Amino acid sequence: MRDTDLFQMALSLVPPWQVAKSEFDADKHRLDLHIDFPRGSRFACPQCGAACPAHDSDMKTWRHLDFFQHQAYLHARVPRASCPAHGPLQVQVPWARPGSGFTLLFEAMILAMAPHMTMRAISRQVGEHDTRLWRIVTHYTDAGRAREDMSGVREVGIDETASRRGQTYVSVFVDLDRAKALFATPGRDAETVGAFAADLRAHGGDPTKVREVACDMGAGFLKGAAEHLPNAKLTLDKFHVTKLVVDAVDEVRREEQRESGWKQVVLKRTRYAWLTSERNQNQRQEQIVEALSLPQLNLKTAKAYRMKLTFQQAYASAGKAGERGLEKWCRWAMRCGLAPMKRAGTTIRQHWQGVVRYFSTGLTTAIMEGINSLIQAAKAKARGYRSDRYLIAMIYLIAGKLDLQTHSK
Repeated sequence: MRDTDLFQMALSLVPPWQVAKSEFDADKHRLDLHIDFPRGSRFACPQCGAACPAHDSDMKTWRHLDFFQHQAYLHARVPRASCPAHGPLQVQVPWARPGSGFTLLFEAMILAMAPHMTMRAISRQVGEHDTRLWRIVTHYTDAGRAREDMSGVREVGIDETASRRGQTYVSVFVDLDRAKALFATPGRDAETVGAFAADLRAHGGDPTKVREVACDMGAGFLKGAAEHLPNAKLTLDKFHVTKLVVDAVDEVRREEQRESGWKQVVLKRTRYAWLTSERNQNQRQEQIVEALSLPQLNLKTAKAYRMKLTFQQAYASAGKAGERGLEKWCRWAMRCGLAPMKRAGTTIRQHWQGVVRYFSTGLTTAIMEGINSLIQAAKAKARGYRSDRYLIAMIYLIAGKLDLQTHSK
């Protein structure tokens, strides 16, 4: 069998395309395959599909999968079909998409590697500049999103993820029913929800049909949901509400530790003992809490810790029992004499309907926290991304569950 016949079979080329010759340079670690077509060949018009003769052709080159350890390139004359109805139009070759300098198989390999490796590492491995590789990722994620059908979206979770150091964020909108990222955009204000609503409409969805929204207490998200998702009922995320109380406990501890005398000594290096949930405390933390919770010590931190435990017990209850327990806790917070705990109670009361709706819906943004952990892990491996555009493309690639359609049709 001739080498050209072997490569013809390996590339799955069908007439009129054929491998005309191959060139191998061992010193440059490079294989070049030249593809051509016989004189008189006819090609389908890209507009109407009619079989047309070639008007002229233009030489193009594509990077292909490596041949063993050697880089491989395809070269071909790409003709323009001379269509009587539509004029000369460039033919689409079966091994690459229009405008790309890579074959479909090479692009599929990059997309398979991208969720697991940094683009810089992939760039070093394949010997291509990472900017060219990012173009592959952004093209396919954009194309995959363009095919998305969001007509069934009814429950949406909203959260933000840090895109780089400083107060720079990307807001992520997730379909809670399907556990997939629907939309990501820079910022975390009300306009991000407006941008999501517009994107939802563009993909066949209807913002007025969104029934439930789960998010944190961020003013921007709350305002945006009220404006752009008018029929959605709001459930404030249990994790973020609990964190409000946990942060208040830590604030009480810091204030008390700043007091002079023995409290500075006994509270030193005890932070995580008070903040860690009971079931996750190690032996040392259990001993610290037990020793410092003695009534005779009368520590404000111990009182705040007991309030945290009571709050968690109320939040773990179901239905009306949980709502009554939370209301009772808020009354306690109002008169406890600990300013941070009182502020936490006041904030919960201000967002009461969204907080207690959890007892009827059970909705949380736990799915989003899982997605966020994947995003942050990818960002940490990459040591950040040069632009939000790249981060958003990676969010879609990791969590968008997109049909990327890297194969030729």
